[in-house]
Amino acid sequence: MATAKRQQPESLSSFAEAAREENVSERKPGPTADRETRPIPTDPKLKHDAAKKVLREGVLHKDQGADEAIDRLPDRIIKN
Repeated sequence: MATAKRQQPESLSSFAEAAREENVSERKPGPTADRETRPIPTDPKLKHDAAKKVLREGVLHKDQGADEAIDRLPDRIIKN
């Protein structure tokens, strides 16, 4: 597990940051997170619950409450 000073960047935030830049060829993402790409602290139980419900909906093709579970997770787009 990464320490607070050497966290890996979140993939989606790295993609979003790259999409905002005009010259992507000059961007070289590093192995450690910066202020824009560091993970947002989230309760693992909330993430597990959301993932479980998304997977169940995909298999059962019935509402399992995934949308509500996802809404309880922090949103990087709104936060930034």
